[in-house]
Amino acid sequence: MAPAPPPAASFSPAEVQRRLAAGDCWVRRGARLYDLTGFVRHHPGGEQLLRARAGLDVSADLDGPPHRHSANARRWLEQYYVGELRGDPQEPKENGAIASAETQKTDPEMEPRLKVVDWDKDLVDWKKPLLWQVGQLGEKYHEWVHQPVSRPIRLFHSDLLESLSKTVWYSVPIIWVPLVLYLSWSYYRILAQGNVRLFKSFTSEYSVVVPKSMFPSLFVLGIFLWSLVEYFIHRFLFHMKPSGDSYYLIMLHFALHGQHHKAPFDGSRLVFPPVPASLIIGFFYVLMRLVLPEAVAGSIFAGGLLGYVLYDMIHYYLHFGSPHKGSYLYSMKAHHVKHHFAHQQSGTRTELLSWKWTWAHEEGEAAGKKRRKRKVAASLLGTLDTQGLASALSCGITCSTPSPQRNSG
Repeated sequence: MAPAPPPAASFSPAEVQRRLAAGDCWVRRGARLYDLTGFVRHHPGGEQLLRARAGLDVSADLDGPPHRHSANARRWLEQYYVGELRGDPQEPKENGAIASAETQKTDPEMEPRLKVVDWDKDLVDWKKPLLWQVGQLGEKYHEWVHQPVSRPIRLFHSDLLESLSKTVWYSVPIIWVPLVLYLSWSYYRILAQGNVRLFKSFTSEYSVVVPKSMFPSLFVLGIFLWSLVEYFIHRFLFHMKPSGDSYYLIMLHFALHGQHHKAPFDGSRLVFPPVPASLIIGFFYVLMRLVLPEAVAGSIFAGGLLGYVLYDMIHYYLHFGSPHKGSYLYSMKAHHVKHHFAHQQSGTRTELLSWKWTWAHEEGEAAGKKRRKRKVAASLLGTLDTQGLASALSCGITCSTPSPQRNSG
């Protein structure tokens, strides 16, 4: 017979108040207590929104308005469960949080999940590197990888490989910004010599001189091209759905991007590590040098490299920053967190340009059209039902009323 699970910890209202006074952010659902101190910076609504609800019942907030939190968000909350509140959990109406008998009821959808997260019963063994395990998940992988967790990930057995697979955020500007400056200065000087020509390898008669005044345009073109390349990579490679019977394709997807969706707040895996990044960056540099003159290719490449740095920094900020409510970055953060918790297949909107916004807009429009079609169909069915009922009633009245001819006969 399996041993009974240990009883949940319990806290008196006075103990909870002491923790709140110390600066912790505890909230509750009914009598269930959650310590969100480590999550306040990540919350898409901003830190102040959670701080304002410290000590209160958030049941009504989870159900909305302004929106109903996703099933993933509710699973995520359970990772911060610390115990039960002793005594009467009722409280007066305060700070927009309403405590009533209704809010104390358990959400039926979450009933089986209202327990401390048991990592020993997950589909993988979290005590071992994950990369070699995810391929065995098969058809379960896609659902599993999109159920985010609040814990770090280890990919490799080797300490060396593991260290190369993660990095701190500031390594990106420290390593790549000096290279952007060096390349920009070097290729500007080459353009300033006035002997760089486009199409020279094809024809000398119609070749075009590239003056130094073109450098800013080439640089901006590089940023634009990076945003386009990153969009296609993210949409069609990072968000592909690997076949359940392809062990190595699942491993590849998890290594490239799945790990980030599984642990979206693992700070060591939010930006591209320098060693694998250098291999990809080197590939694009060589490719551009093969098709364009050196100074033109280098100028575009320098802009693209800066675009990559800006992208990674914005992405990191959207996970760990606390932008002011109502700002553009605030809306980006809210949209991006929804990408992780609710709409994983729609756009991430972490770009300065609009490719990913277009992605999200297209999918939102498609979903909107489907909803409108369902409403129209329901409306038509309702009309038909109404008309059918009217016809039936009309038929019943007509059929049950004797005709004058029949009566006279």
